[in-house]
Amino acid sequence: MLRIRLTDSPVSRAGYWWATAVGFAWGFLWSRGRIEVRQGLVVFRGMPKWTFGRGGSCVGGCYLTGSNDSERVLGHEVVHREQWRTYGMLFPILYLLAGRDPLRNRFEIEAGLEAGGYLPRRRPPRS
Repeated sequence: MLRIRLTDSPVSRAGYWWATAVGFAWGFLWSRGRIEVRQGLVVFRGMPKWTFGRGGSCVGGCYLTGSNDSERVLGHEVVHREQWRTYGMLFPILYLLAGRDPLRNRFEIEAGLEAGGYLPRRRPPRS
């Protein structure tokens, strides 16, 4: 009996590369800003607001945003890139099933709510 692993497998990696190709095409089509590779992500800036969700969207190995590209945010998006690699094309389905509330969405929690801009930034205590 042939058994196909759908997560963290050649199947999921093929889905990751497909999503990356789609993200790249979408970003290349709509980006009006700088396009660069940062932290292993192809970052498309200057995207119209309607082309991405919230402050930005990770699609495979691409990050689509207007201008939300601080190093903290990119660290958060790198975790999403790894989630794409693990789950492939199952990732968008699993993400939607996890819910739209980022405070309860396990994928956002794993990526870091504070780095993703979902929680106020904690300041170090004064000495």
